[in-house]
Amino acid sequence: MQRRPATLFWDVDTQVDFVRPSGALYVPGAEKATSNLARLTAAARDRNVPVVASADDHHLSDAEISDDPDFETTYPPHCMHGTPGQEKVRETSLPEAEVFDRDELSDEEVRRRLRDAGSSVLILKNRVDVFTNPNTEKILAELDPGRIVVYGVALDVCNRFTVEGLLARGRDDLVVVTDATAALDPDRGRRLLEEWSGKGVRLATTDEVLADVR
Repeated sequence: MQRRPATLFWDVDTQVDFVRPSGALYVPGAEKATSNLARLTAAARDRNVPVVASADDHHLSDAEISDDPDFETTYPPHCMHGTPGQEKVRETSLPEAEVFDRDELSDEEVRRRLRDAGSSVLILKNRVDVFTNPNTEKILAELDPGRIVVYGVALDVCNRFTVEGLLARGRDDLVVVTDATAALDPDRGRRLLEEWSGKGVRLATTDEVLADVR
Protein backbone atom coordinates (compact mmCIF):
# COMPACT_ATOMS: atom_id res chain seq x y z
CA MET A 1 0.00 0.00 0.00
CA GLN A 2 1.41 3.35 -0.97
CA ARG A 3 2.63 5.71 1.71
CA ARG A 4 1.29 9.28 1.77
CA PRO A 5 -1.32 8.93 -0.97
CA ALA A 6 -2.85 12.18 -2.18
CA THR A 7 -6.31 10.80 -1.34
CA LEU A 8 -7.41 7.95 0.93
CA PHE A 9 -10.96 6.60 1.03
CA TRP A 10 -12.16 5.65 4.55
CA ASP A 11 -15.08 3.20 4.43
CA VAL A 12 -16.94 3.04 7.76
CA ASP A 13 -18.77 -0.18 8.65
CA THR A 14 -20.59 -0.85 5.37
CA GLN A 15 -21.80 -4.20 6.65
CA VAL A 16 -24.92 -6.25 6.02
CA ASP A 17 -26.38 -5.73 9.50
CA PHE A 18 -26.23 -1.95 9.06
CA VAL A 19 -26.96 -1.47 5.36
CA ARG A 20 -29.59 -4.06 4.45
CA PRO A 21 -33.18 -3.53 5.70
CA SER A 22 -33.11 -7.11 7.03
CA GLY A 23 -29.99 -6.38 9.08
CA ALA A 24 -29.87 -6.70 12.85
CA LEU A 25 -29.10 -2.99 13.37
CA TYR A 26 -30.35 -1.46 10.13
CA VAL A 27 -29.60 2.23 9.65
CA PRO A 28 -32.72 3.75 8.05
CA GLY A 29 -32.05 4.82 4.48
CA ALA A 30 -28.66 3.14 4.28
CA GLU A 31 -29.71 0.95 1.35
CA LYS A 32 -30.36 4.13 -0.67
CA ALA A 33 -26.65 4.89 -0.51
CA THR A 34 -25.51 1.54 -1.91
CA SER A 35 -25.22 2.73 -5.51
CA ASN A 36 -22.91 5.53 -4.40
CA LEU A 37 -20.97 3.19 -2.14
CA ALA A 38 -20.46 0.94 -5.16
CA ARG A 39 -19.29 3.87 -7.29
CA LEU A 40 -16.76 4.96 -4.66
CA THR A 41 -15.42 1.43 -4.28
CA ALA A 42 -15.12 0.99 -8.05
CA ALA A 43 -13.42 4.36 -8.44
CA ALA A 44 -10.90 3.49 -5.74
CA ARG A 45 -10.05 0.30 -7.61
CA ASP A 46 -9.91 1.90 -11.05
CA ARG A 47 -8.00 5.02 -10.01
CA ASN A 48 -5.60 3.41 -7.52
CA VAL A 49 -7.03 5.17 -4.49
CA PRO A 50 -6.20 3.21 -1.33
CA VAL A 51 -9.06 2.26 0.99
CA VAL A 52 -9.05 1.88 4.75
CA ALA A 53 -12.24 0.16 5.89
CA SER A 54 -13.50 -0.53 9.39
CA ALA A 55 -15.86 -3.32 10.39
CA ASP A 56 -17.61 -4.32 13.59
CA ASP A 57 -16.68 -7.83 14.73
CA HIS A 58 -18.65 -8.66 17.87
CA HIS A 59 -19.03 -11.41 20.44
CA LEU A 60 -21.86 -11.58 22.99
CA SER A 61 -19.38 -10.77 25.75
CA ASP A 62 -18.54 -7.37 24.27
CA ALA A 63 -19.47 -4.42 26.50
CA GLU A 64 -21.38 -2.77 23.64
CA ILE A 65 -23.76 -5.72 23.19
CA SER A 66 -26.90 -5.76 25.34
CA ASP A 67 -30.37 -7.31 25.36
CA ASP A 68 -31.59 -4.03 26.88
CA PRO A 69 -29.69 -1.46 24.80
CA ASP A 70 -29.82 2.30 25.30
CA PHE A 71 -28.63 2.98 21.72
CA GLU A 72 -26.04 5.38 23.10
CA THR A 73 -23.36 3.15 24.59
CA THR A 74 -25.03 -0.24 24.14
CA TYR A 75 -26.74 -1.86 21.15
CA PRO A 76 -28.56 -5.12 20.40
CA PRO A 77 -26.47 -7.98 19.00
CA HIS A 78 -25.19 -7.08 15.54
CA CYS A 79 -22.27 -7.89 13.26
CA MET A 80 -21.59 -11.00 15.29
CA HIS A 81 -18.34 -12.73 14.46
CA GLY A 82 -18.66 -15.23 11.61
CA THR A 83 -22.27 -14.40 10.73
CA PRO A 84 -23.55 -13.15 7.35
CA GLY A 85 -24.54 -9.88 9.01
CA GLN A 86 -20.93 -9.17 9.89
CA GLU A 87 -19.81 -9.29 6.26
CA LYS A 88 -19.32 -6.20 4.14
CA VAL A 89 -22.06 -5.62 1.59
CA ARG A 90 -21.31 -6.68 -1.98
CA GLU A 91 -21.06 -3.05 -3.14
CA THR A 92 -18.06 -2.37 -0.91
CA SER A 93 -16.46 -5.80 -0.81
CA LEU A 94 -12.68 -5.75 -0.48
CA PRO A 95 -11.73 -9.42 -0.91
CA GLU A 96 -7.99 -8.74 -1.03
CA ALA A 97 -7.88 -6.43 1.97
CA GLU A 98 -5.15 -6.84 4.58
CA VAL A 99 -7.04 -7.52 7.84
CA PHE A 100 -5.94 -5.96 11.12
CA ASP A 101 -7.51 -7.63 14.13
CA ARG A 102 -7.51 -6.11 17.61
CA ASP A 103 -4.23 -7.69 18.71
CA GLU A 104 -1.70 -4.90 18.94
CA LEU A 105 1.16 -5.14 16.46
CA SER A 106 4.53 -3.48 16.66
CA ASP A 107 5.22 -0.42 14.53
CA GLU A 108 7.52 -2.51 12.38
CA GLU A 109 4.93 -5.26 11.86
CA VAL A 110 2.28 -2.71 10.86
CA ARG A 111 4.77 -1.13 8.48
CA ARG A 112 5.64 -4.50 6.97
CA ARG A 113 2.03 -5.56 6.51
CA LEU A 114 1.11 -2.27 4.88
CA ARG A 115 4.12 -2.51 2.61
CA ASP A 116 3.04 -5.99 1.52
CA ALA A 117 -0.66 -5.10 1.28
CA GLY A 118 -2.46 -4.31 -1.92
CA SER A 119 -4.73 -1.30 -2.15
CA SER A 120 -6.94 -1.84 0.91
CA VAL A 121 -6.90 -2.68 4.60
CA LEU A 122 -9.72 -3.77 6.90
CA ILE A 123 -9.64 -2.78 10.57
CA LEU A 124 -11.78 -4.92 12.89
CA LYS A 125 -13.26 -3.46 16.06
CA ASN A 126 -15.68 -4.35 18.83
CA ARG A 127 -16.50 -0.79 19.87
CA VAL A 128 -17.93 2.14 17.95
CA ASP A 129 -14.63 4.01 17.87
CA VAL A 130 -12.21 2.63 15.25
CA PHE A 131 -9.32 4.11 17.24
CA THR A 132 -9.97 1.55 20.01
CA ASN A 133 -8.19 -0.89 17.71
CA PRO A 134 -4.58 -0.28 18.79
CA ASN A 135 -3.35 -0.59 15.22
CA THR A 136 -5.51 2.18 13.73
CA GLU A 137 -3.31 5.02 14.92
CA LYS A 138 -0.23 3.26 13.54
CA ILE A 139 -1.88 2.61 10.18
CA LEU A 140 -2.90 6.26 9.89
CA ALA A 141 0.56 7.50 10.82
CA GLU A 142 2.29 5.14 8.42
CA LEU A 143 0.04 5.94 5.43
CA ASP A 144 -0.08 9.66 6.27
CA PRO A 145 -2.55 10.57 3.51
CA GLY A 146 -2.95 14.08 2.20
CA ARG A 147 -6.75 13.99 2.15
CA ILE A 148 -9.21 11.53 3.68
CA VAL A 149 -12.66 10.92 2.19
CA VAL A 150 -15.08 9.39 4.73
CA TYR A 151 -18.32 7.52 3.98
CA GLY A 152 -20.37 4.64 5.40
CA VAL A 153 -22.64 4.17 8.42
CA ALA A 154 -23.88 5.17 10.83
CA LEU A 155 -23.21 8.86 10.36
CA ASP A 156 -24.08 9.76 13.95
CA VAL A 157 -22.28 6.82 15.57
CA CYS A 158 -19.23 5.18 14.01
CA ASN A 159 -18.71 7.87 11.34
CA ARG A 160 -18.84 10.45 14.10
CA PHE A 161 -16.05 8.74 16.03
CA THR A 162 -14.03 8.36 12.83
CA VAL A 163 -14.36 11.99 11.73
CA GLU A 164 -13.84 13.44 15.18
CA GLY A 165 -10.98 11.05 15.86
CA LEU A 166 -9.25 12.14 12.66
CA LEU A 167 -9.79 15.81 13.49
CA ALA A 168 -8.37 15.27 16.97
CA ARG A 169 -5.26 13.78 15.37
CA GLY A 170 -4.65 16.83 13.23
CA ARG A 171 -6.14 15.52 9.99
CA ASP A 172 -7.71 18.71 8.74
CA ASP A 173 -8.18 17.83 5.06
CA LEU A 174 -11.32 15.75 5.49
CA VAL A 175 -14.25 15.16 3.16
CA VAL A 176 -17.56 13.56 4.22
CA VAL A 177 -19.59 12.11 1.35
CA THR A 178 -23.12 13.20 2.22
CA ASP A 179 -24.97 10.89 -0.17
CA ALA A 180 -22.96 7.81 0.78
CA THR A 181 -23.98 7.71 4.42
CA ALA A 182 -27.05 7.54 6.67
CA ALA A 183 -27.77 8.25 10.33
CA LEU A 184 -29.66 6.31 12.97
CA ASP A 185 -31.09 9.68 14.02
CA PRO A 186 -31.39 11.90 10.90
CA ASP A 187 -31.73 15.13 12.91
CA ARG A 188 -28.59 14.35 14.88
CA GLY A 189 -26.86 13.49 11.62
CA ARG A 190 -27.75 16.87 10.11
CA ARG A 191 -26.47 18.69 13.19
CA LEU A 192 -23.19 16.82 13.02
CA LEU A 193 -22.69 17.74 9.36
CA GLU A 194 -23.24 21.40 10.19
CA GLU A 195 -20.84 21.17 13.13
CA TRP A 196 -18.14 19.47 11.07
CA SER A 197 -18.54 21.96 8.25
CA GLY A 198 -17.89 24.70 10.79
CA LYS A 199 -14.65 22.96 11.70
CA GLY A 200 -13.46 22.92 8.10
CA VAL A 201 -14.66 19.49 7.00
CA ARG A 202 -15.73 19.59 3.37
CA LEU A 203 -19.19 18.17 2.66
CA ALA A 204 -19.43 16.72 -0.85
CA THR A 205 -21.58 14.45 -2.97
CA THR A 206 -20.28 11.31 -4.63
CA ASP A 207 -20.29 13.11 -7.99
CA GLU A 208 -18.15 15.91 -6.56
CA VAL A 209 -15.68 13.50 -4.97
CA LEU A 210 -15.28 11.45 -8.13
CA ALA A 211 -14.83 14.56 -10.25
CA ASP A 212 -11.96 15.55 -7.99
CA VAL A 213 -10.17 12.18 -7.91
CA ARG A 214 -8.08 11.36 -10.96
